[in-house]
Amino acid sequence: MASTTDRILGLLRSLAGSFLKPGSTKAPPRPRPGTPGRTRPAGGPASAVTAQGLAFPYPGDFHGTSRALYAPKPDGAPDPGEIVWTWVPFEEDYSQGKDRPVLVVGRAGKHLLALMLTSKDHSGDRRGDDDYVDLGNGPWDRQGRPSEAKLDRILQVNEADIRREGAVLDAKRFGQVADGLRARHGWS
Repeated sequence: MASTTDRILGLLRSLAGSFLKPGSTKAPPRPRPGTPGRTRPAGGPASAVTAQGLAFPYPGDFHGTSRALYAPKPDGAPDPGEIVWTWVPFEEDYSQGKDRPVLVVGRAGKHLLALMLTSKDHSGDRRGDDDYVDLGNGPWDRQGRPSEAKLDRILQVNEADIRREGAVLDAKRFGQVADGLRARHGWS
């Protein structure tokens, strides 16, 4: 049974979380001058935002084959093998989406290729095991929740739209994701 102190601390964390972006310990950054701010549609969920804050319009999901690269570098720039936070459009409406962690898995032209991460467990999901790869937990999720990489949707991300770096995924777990991309999409 939780003590009164635990309940109060939980309430305070919950309230603080509603004012901060996921994984953040400080207030969200202000929009850069000349960049339109992200806004919430009337009646829409608070975590959903429009694509107005992107540096460039979303080019659409990546379809085709590529090469899964593992090349993380501690240089402040997003690299394959790193988990970063960016705006991810909803599949049904690219003009709507939300900030979330993604695993950078490669490049296609001027775009990074990335897989969305989720903390929702899909192990028993009817869609089958080939849709998700278990990553376990890591420093990209400050709540310590285990994550899964979603293989059935490959995002194209402009480097300018990366909000922050989250962590480097170790080579073994990245290899499992690469194996999933090879099996599902024919990547090399």
